[in-house]
Amino acid sequence: MKSIHSLLFVQLLFVISAFSQDFDFFYFVQQWPGSYCDAKKTCCYPTTGKPAADFGIHGLWPNYNDGSYPSNCDSNTPFDQTQISSLLGKMQREWPTLACPSNDGINFWTHEWDKHGTCSESLLDQHSYFQKALDLKDQTNLLQALSSAGINPNGESYSIGSIKDAIKEGVGYTPFVECNVDSSGNSQLYQVYLCVDNSGSNLIECPTFPHGKCGSEIEFPTF
Repeated sequence: MKSIHSLLFVQLLFVISAFSQDFDFFYFVQQWPGSYCDAKKTCCYPTTGKPAADFGIHGLWPNYNDGSYPSNCDSNTPFDQTQISSLLGKMQREWPTLACPSNDGINFWTHEWDKHGTCSESLLDQHSYFQKALDLKDQTNLLQALSSAGINPNGESYSIGSIKDAIKEGVGYTPFVECNVDSSGNSQLYQVYLCVDNSGSNLIECPTFPHGKCGSEIEFPTF
């Protein structure tokens, strides 16, 4: 009987541990809107109007140290707009959608919560999840970091090394830079990944980077 109780206790500890930390870190991903629009046949401004010429949040994505990631973890806690009613104004500014047809962003945020946010809900409820991403956006002013190094969204090309160095200098941590290709075939600055501990609060050096690479010179398009 004692051995059975011991086994049950060990299993309970395993379950508690699994639910207390479902992942190792977050990717905090920001997107340059000019590159999104350049790479698409079209993009649509939100119903609230054209976003500012600034990096916008794409998402806060739980990840494992081996490069894999959980997704769509809990269909029983769907996106609930009422949980983030106090954040909507800032989300419309800092987390805009450019998908067509023009919309208010709810579909975008629903997707991000359902796919990624539900995998962090043992640590962050819905309001906290979106609030953490907004706080990280304020903390990591990518456009300021780049402009301070003379790298501006003016359609010119810059070395990938200088872009990474500028972001590391401004933010304090090494980024991963993702590129896409415009209609003319030019490689351009598309998304910037930074890593955050699993509390969603503290930037860290990335345990692993996503796959993919940019050319040695990449364009920073206007928006």
